[in-house]
Amino acid sequence: MAQQKNLLEVDWSKIPAPEDDGLAGHLAGSMAPSIALPATNGTSIDLSRVGGKVVVFAYPRTGEPGKIGLTDDWDMIPGARGCTPQTCAFRDLNNDFSNLGARVFGLSTQSAAYQREMVERLHVPFPVLSDEALTLARAWRLPTMEVAGMTLLKRLALVLVEGRVDKVFYPVFPPDRNAADVLAYLSRPAL
Repeated sequence: MAQQKNLLEVDWSKIPAPEDDGLAGHLAGSMAPSIALPATNGTSIDLSRVGGKVVVFAYPRTGEPGKIGLTDDWDMIPGARGCTPQTCAFRDLNNDFSNLGARVFGLSTQSAAYQREMVERLHVPFPVLSDEALTLARAWRLPTMEVAGMTLLKRLALVLVEGRVDKVFYPVFPPDRNAADVLAYLSRPAL
């Protein structure tokens, strides 16, 4: 297997963009299921009970610099590459989200222990939730993909207001621009 390339510097013109497969179409207007997930801050978070504006961005899995990737062709799987750039973009705009009254959460199927290491390494200021058992993914019917015998979340972002999905960003490409797109949505003038 190939070594992970630089996790942040990506030429998106060489990465295949995911197509809209319709697997997120049912999410608009839906309520977050009442499921508590372990978070990197040591708590359990039930998205249905988090009031106000919430941004949840889901991704397949973040890599570790210098570690072997899941597959040699990871970069060629549409929507696979870009978890670290997406996470870092949300990290870098976290204060802007806070200024708009929105709480940010990351979400993947990686273990809480792995995600804690990633949060510390990348200095992520918001909780990342672990859906390692796919409980939330199955209950909410989140889009998933099978890679190397693992079920992973497809990349998407959801804006929730009082637990209800107000906006779905899917598919997401390029991942490093997703945070800015979500911020622009939340910053739009009220109609």
